Amino acid sequence: MASTIDLPRYQIRESKIVHKSPILHPLARFITEETAAMMFGIDFEDIYRITCLRYVVHVHGKGVSRFVSYADFPPISAVNPPTVTDFVFWHKRWRKKPATEFWQNFYTHQFQQAVWESELLEWGKIVNSVKSLLSETGLQNLRDIYIEKKSWL
Repeated sequence: MASTIDLPRYQIRESKIVHKSPILHPLARFITEETAAMMFGIDFEDIYRITCLRYVVHVHGKGVSRFVSYADFPPISAVNPPTVTDFVFWHKRWRKKPATEFWQNFYTHQFQQAVWESELLEWGKIVNSVKSLLSETGLQNLRDIYIEKKSWL
């Protein structure tokens, strides 16, 4: 009798991200449904559509219909790392003040969700690459969380 192996079942779902511009914005690779949901404090399922336009992103969800800058989305680990061009956009956006508290909350969440040390290291490298955009206290908080999580893995 052949034995069966139970593999995890993955659901393939349709992306809620729609690109309306023929020219793809350089920061568009950092746009994710999960990040948008976290940005507006709603559940992932409550995002209806994310429309990537030429210069801005329109997030439409339950109780949310807002235009946000591409530069409001933090870099993620699943795509190519940030480039010099990306930093030009971020410095333009955050010229007078460091990146928003959302970035710190986003990276805190990513550190806490890391299951493997290699995953944590990858997120740590991203934070290290954008440290010039973060406030000193925010960066120190992220370092503390990183060290604490690393001790658990």
